[in-house]
Amino acid sequence: MAYWLFKTEPDAFSIDDLANRPEQTEPWDGVRNYQARNFLRDGVKLGDKVFIYHSSCKQVGIAGVAEVVKDGYPDTTQFNPESKYYDPKSSQDNPRWYRVDVKFVEKFSSVLPLSVIKAMDGITELPLVKKGGRLSIMPVEEAEWQQLYAAAKQ
Repeated sequence: MAYWLFKTEPDAFSIDDLANRPEQTEPWDGVRNYQARNFLRDGVKLGDKVFIYHSSCKQVGIAGVAEVVKDGYPDTTQFNPESKYYDPKSSQDNPRWYRVDVKFVEKFSSVLPLSVIKAMDGITELPLVKKGGRLSIMPVEEAEWQQLYAAAKQ
């Protein structure tokens, strides 16, 4: 099992939205960065744990946990001309963009703020705290996952 952090803007899709979905499951689509795409296509696997991270909002930080319930597969929004994620250069035979399905696990009683995450000893490998760490999908080392999870549960 691996650990990940998925960023989302809560006004578009939040941990609460995930919790309220049928079967508390949702495709994680709309990722349009090649490195993040590669993580979804090649790295993120069934059973992996995911921090749901709220960005571009008042309370930026880790809001809860989800689990990957379906490995990477082509993101169908890339084929839909009505979608804001449409990509005319993609085809069914040669898709460019991938997604995974995630299932709600838990919401923390409060968001673990980015300012607290950055101040934590031992959180040094997480791309979120490094310069240029702006990817919407990023790996989390197991030791850092455990430390962040424990801090979020306090």
